[in-house]
Amino acid sequence: MPADSPIILRVAVDAPVSTVFDYLPAVGWTGDTPAPGMRVLVPFGRSRRMGMIVEVATRTGQDPDRLKPVASVLDPAPLLGTADLNFVLWAAGYYHHPPGEALFSALPARLRRSSSPLQSGAPGWCLTPEGRAGVADLTRAPKQALVVRLLLTNDTGFSSAELKHRLGDCRGALRALAARGWVEPCRIASVPRTGERASATGPELNPHQRRAVDAVRGALGGFCVFLLEGVTGSGKTEVYIRLLQTLLAAGRQALLLVPEIGLTPQLLRRLGARLDAFTVTLHSALGAGERERAWRCAAAGEAALVLGTRSAVFVPLPRLGLILVDEEHDLSFKQQDGFRYSARDLAVLRAQRARCPVVLGSATPSLETVHNARSGRYTRLELPRRAGEAVPPELLTLDIRAQPLRAGLSPVLLRLMREELENGNQVLLFLNRRGFAPVLTCHACGWVGECPRCDARLTLHLAAGRLWCHHCGWMRAVPGACPDCKETDLRPLGRGTERLEAELRDLFPGISPARIDRDSTRRKGELERLLGEARRGEIPLLLGTQMLAKGHHFPGVTLVGILELDQGLYGADFRAPERMAQLVVQVAGRAGRARRPGRVVLQTRHPNHPLLLSLQRQGYPAFAAAALEERRQAGLPPFSHQALMRAESRDEKAASEFLERAARAAADIASKGVAVLGPVPAPMERRDGRYHIHLLAQADRRSDLQAFLTTWLVRVRALKGGSNVRWSLDTDPQEML
Repeated sequence: MPADSPIILRVAVDAPVSTVFDYLPAVGWTGDTPAPGMRVLVPFGRSRRMGMIVEVATRTGQDPDRLKPVASVLDPAPLLGTADLNFVLWAAGYYHHPPGEALFSALPARLRRSSSPLQSGAPGWCLTPEGRAGVADLTRAPKQALVVRLLLTNDTGFSSAELKHRLGDCRGALRALAARGWVEPCRIASVPRTGERASATGPELNPHQRRAVDAVRGALGGFCVFLLEGVTGSGKTEVYIRLLQTLLAAGRQALLLVPEIGLTPQLLRRLGARLDAFTVTLHSALGAGERERAWRCAAAGEAALVLGTRSAVFVPLPRLGLILVDEEHDLSFKQQDGFRYSARDLAVLRAQRARCPVVLGSATPSLETVHNARSGRYTRLELPRRAGEAVPPELLTLDIRAQPLRAGLSPVLLRLMREELENGNQVLLFLNRRGFAPVLTCHACGWVGECPRCDARLTLHLAAGRLWCHHCGWMRAVPGACPDCKETDLRPLGRGTERLEAELRDLFPGISPARIDRDSTRRKGELERLLGEARRGEIPLLLGTQMLAKGHHFPGVTLVGILELDQGLYGADFRAPERMAQLVVQVAGRAGRARRPGRVVLQTRHPNHPLLLSLQRQGYPAFAAAALEERRQAGLPPFSHQALMRAESRDEKAASEFLERAARAAADIASKGVAVLGPVPAPMERRDGRYHIHLLAQADRRSDLQAFLTTWLVRVRALKGGSNVRWSLDTDPQEML
């Protein structure tokens, strides 16, 4: 720009505001023009806030004399390049979230504060010229000699972690060498490989796997969306590995998204055994410094593979050549608060912008993804059979109406369990309910333990002696007598995993069941220990919640029993049957994964439900087709598009009155293709001491809905009387809570 042109810094402030603000450069600024993607500290109201430059302009729509200068520029170079900046800003616009908050949510936690960026790479040591010449003088210091000889093998040095791994504790030797001027601290641009030694070979691909690999390989270098739909145990991960080997050999970067942190370590170990690549992980369990360094290694192009949960979809990758989304149907890919984005959907957009393929993998793809494949927008790749010699398990629905149940188990299921255990096989029971019992009641007067903050019953956790609300976390000690009538005959109703564990010990004496749920695995390392023992066949009887449903390989499990899933057939959320079917198939996939055949028993009181029948007789594809037809007839997604406005307040009427005004504002501008429904109370109206109300906007065309939302939100933000109300908008909501 001309030297005499004014410089206007357009800044997205990290605040709940929908606009960007114009600022002048810092007072006394004489250096290069600050660039988009740099963080700045700016005066904002009566305080200072962080922001990010999104544009450098020469004109402003404000009075230039009223513009304030930025207080300081925090970065020497942009953290986000132009493509990454525009990607996040597009997402903020689509999900109608404040741009500054969206940009800062895409950064590591340390960079959301006014912290200086950490250096990339891991801390380590390298030789000085004096050290390279002096190794012969270390005959009397064998530990120092070992350190020097190792450092001589790599001009860039080794990380401290790698030195410890190879030589043991060598801190004393390093201090002595540093004192002599023979070694010096440095930053290592790469970290140890994820495995001891990467192997170029793997199992032989079956024809379906080969076709899938060839199809995606043929699309490298251009944009295409693939649905990799494979039955559980069909070898989707092996397909991922072959694609990654091809891509990394070409010098490109890859992004692999997984739904949960718990799946990351085992997948990382498997990738490390096969890929000779610098791999970093990104998830919330990492320390702030570790996460930032991994992010910066990816952004600098040093990391070849990024394995992460949903927020990793925003990490800068200058050489991006492939995106893989494992278990694409999983609800964890949708952020449920704050910046409510879908990492799966944004992965597709990011691949389009990067002109690279994206693979959505699942045994039970979401109905939206199935619809896109059926309509030709996605290319469907099928893995219809299990890898190796494993065969799909037999799925049996067991009618338990009028059946005598022991510990919630029917006589048929108990008999099958005994047979498998006697034959030395493993049995897995799935009950998606933690605690001892969902209800504690007084047998004398009918009192029921209820949460004072939610419209929910308190779950009994007997071992902890607590009544616990699983929605807001409120707890109280188990009373010794009824709070109402003072009688002591308090009884648990229903069954959770804690109660089932105790009952199984009585039913199967001599066999110690292992319970895997959030309560039993709180201690660090406990989940990994239990899963390892289960994989090795050391635990004959497993029970747990959905923590057991995804991605785990238990070769000794030949029988799976699924309990208490009927509520999914008649849930208030129209997606409940889809979630139920996905869970059934995922849990069933734990059975018969080796040479021994497997059986799955689903206990139900609705054996003739049409969706359940299609799932049992024809599998998930038939279920998805039937469910999609129901959605089409009802005009529900994916045949329409939704945005859910949620309002909450401690005042019972305030949230409802606010959304009534929002509904009237919508009625004035809603076009012919947009319907506004509500307001209505949320399925759980009172949660965590606040009243929750919903207002739903729906349209057949996405463009009509987006145009309406843009205009409507301007009016909603101007509504009066919202000071006691918190409200948010969820575009493409996945839950109606």
